[in-house]
Amino acid sequence: MTRGKLYIVASPIGNLGDVTYRATEVLKDAAMLLSEDTRETDKLLKYLHLEKPQISYRDQNHKRILPEILKMLENGKDLALISDSGTPLISDPGFNLVRELVIKDFEVISIPGPSSVIAALSISGLPTDKFTFLGFLPKSLAARKELLLAYGTLESTLIIFESPFRVVKLLEEIYGTLGDRYVCVVNDLTKLHEKITRGHVASVLEKKAELKPKGEYIVMVAKKGFTYGLK
Repeated sequence: MTRGKLYIVASPIGNLGDVTYRATEVLKDAAMLLSEDTRETDKLLKYLHLEKPQISYRDQNHKRILPEILKMLENGKDLALISDSGTPLISDPGFNLVRELVIKDFEVISIPGPSSVIAALSISGLPTDKFTFLGFLPKSLAARKELLLAYGTLESTLIIFESPFRVVKLLEEIYGTLGDRYVCVVNDLTKLHEKITRGHVASVLEKKAELKPKGEYIVMVAKKGFTYGLK
């Protein structure tokens, strides 16, 4: 019997209309969906007029449901891993599963599509030739400062995820650690109330009241010395 495949399916990061044709076909044909949050996947399935069985897959339940996943694959069933939004594994669950399947020589196939990291970088106005994705920074203030100092020396744009309740604090930490760098702050990318704020950190902090405490934030930090011609 031919073993099943695991498809890594990128999903919309806000606007459901961004789902790709290939992703739709894979979701339609998969025997089971491994969803980070079945409620979020339900919204996409409803938009696509699909009804599919799902298993909630998170890092926390990886060991418990891995045997079931392996059994389905061994029985020739194709599975699709899908996160709440964007490309799975990028600050989302899936690494442990993919590593396990690669070791066991299962076929893992990428179904590319939306990625908030690339989408945000493409509209930032910051250098795109070299960039470093840091995901969510550690909770410890000392660890955050150490990480910013280490990566702040690179000749690349830094990309950081942050919650709406800590984004102002992050900008203050960037200013205190790296100085008045040029930044681009993106909120609710591709959604109805998408907001993009560009400028030096100090000027962005002067308008911190405009950084609403809702949605997800992506903060991009320019390499030292980059000004984009702004005074």
